[in-house]
Amino acid sequence: MKRLILWTNLLAVAACSRAMPPAPNGIAPVSAIPGIRVPQPSTPQLEATADAAVNDLADAAPDSGVVPAFDGEKISWDIDVRTFADHPRVQYYLNYFQGPSRAGMTVFLTRGARYEPMIRRVFEAESLPGDLGYLALIESGYSNDAVSRSYAVGMWQFMKGTGRGYGLRIDTWVDERRDPVKATDAAARHLHHLRDRFGSLYLAAAAYNAGAGKVSRGLGKLEWVAPADTLEEPDTLIQTDVSDSARAAEDSTLEADALDPEPVVDNTDITSDAAFFRLAGTDLLRAETQDYVPKLIAAAVVAKQPGRFGISLPASTPFAYDSIVVTSATGLDIVARLADVSAAEIRELNPQYLRFATPPRSTSVIRLPSGTEAKVAAGYAKLSPKARVHFMSHVVRGGERLTRIAARYHLPVSDIREANPKISGSRLKAGSRLTIPVVAIPSALAIRAATESAFGRHTARVATHRVRSGETLIGIARRYRVSVHALRRVNALRAEYTLRAGKRLRIPS
Repeated sequence: MKRLILWTNLLAVAACSRAMPPAPNGIAPVSAIPGIRVPQPSTPQLEATADAAVNDLADAAPDSGVVPAFDGEKISWDIDVRTFADHPRVQYYLNYFQGPSRAGMTVFLTRGARYEPMIRRVFEAESLPGDLGYLALIESGYSNDAVSRSYAVGMWQFMKGTGRGYGLRIDTWVDERRDPVKATDAAARHLHHLRDRFGSLYLAAAAYNAGAGKVSRGLGKLEWVAPADTLEEPDTLIQTDVSDSARAAEDSTLEADALDPEPVVDNTDITSDAAFFRLAGTDLLRAETQDYVPKLIAAAVVAKQPGRFGISLPASTPFAYDSIVVTSATGLDIVARLADVSAAEIRELNPQYLRFATPPRSTSVIRLPSGTEAKVAAGYAKLSPKARVHFMSHVVRGGERLTRIAARYHLPVSDIREANPKISGSRLKAGSRLTIPVVAIPSALAIRAATESAFGRHTARVATHRVRSGETLIGIARRYRVSVHALRRVNALRAEYTLRAGKRLRIPS
């Protein structure tokens, strides 16, 4: 059982988009359109052409006019899948999702089927296409408990600062980035703002991953030239090869137009979905962001026709619930007993409560299984405030301090003092019993993600020490309770180094 739980947690973390491998160069094209066969490259010339299609996207413009029509299944998308479905980067992830990642995609799509109706409603309310919700698939595999290496959390992988900017509560009691409803609403508003800023869904998606500033700077560094007014062809972002005679005619036109020698920026191109693919063909975006939209397109193709990719999905029930409002600390285990369901079912509906209880002195909403609201409300009204939450208790051991107890339960010292008004000072009497205001101890990863600074996410706190005359490295290490090896490493000291008075050492905490 422990192995199964560990595997599930690792899968949730690995679901983040950063865990997917980048698309390599030289991808053989495979049609994403049922019934259409694309020949495999069999000559060095064709292989070189495939390499160029990935390395220089400006020479491999996806043309909606030549994309074959879909077959009788009449599958449709409300994002532009048809134009870019046969792009080499998209093809790579289509093969990846139906090959090495097929088992994972089955889990993710099964989980996503529960949330998809809710996500589509929220996105449509923000005037966004529902298929843009497949970003949750490539971000986290629809996992509310996913935590990335940079402490982005939840189904929509919000960083702490961004989440708070969209009204999400994030502290050691509640992390609403894990709330599927509130986080989806915040993600929809965020994507709405990005779409309004860039004028393109795919550029908005790239900005969701890399940051709006990064995408804006990248677009500003590209050269955007408006097509000639005399051409009857539609505006295109991606330059194509022209003949020598056409190039000569263009040169003569430019020479004749001496009053306006500078190229005109074409804003339509800059705000088109194809602009992402031109930007992704440069080094102005990280590899993760270059592959972000191709992953989205591939995920949309697979999600709409899983059977064609060898994925069989079981029937699922939509995410539906009742709810009650509480104004004081309430244990989710108590609510589960009143609803006559398992604690795991209540936990699944309320993943935002890190301590398996609502915070004290705060109005909170607890989601319930559908059809249980009346029964739970009646039973809850009969409970006294003390019976609504069963806090943990801790027996003090000899020499144990309040700070150490607080660290053990991932609580601030002030919360333990408030729950135990009779204690004074930090020294405690051995054998005394303390009330710990938690129903369950949250994981260290959950607490770290909720308290980690939005800036300098991986920066450790480092103190300094000025060496006095006669001090030794061993003595300083003992004073700060760190190893000599760690002290040498953080200060880059050789084994034969002799300390000198006045030198300032960095002390790792």
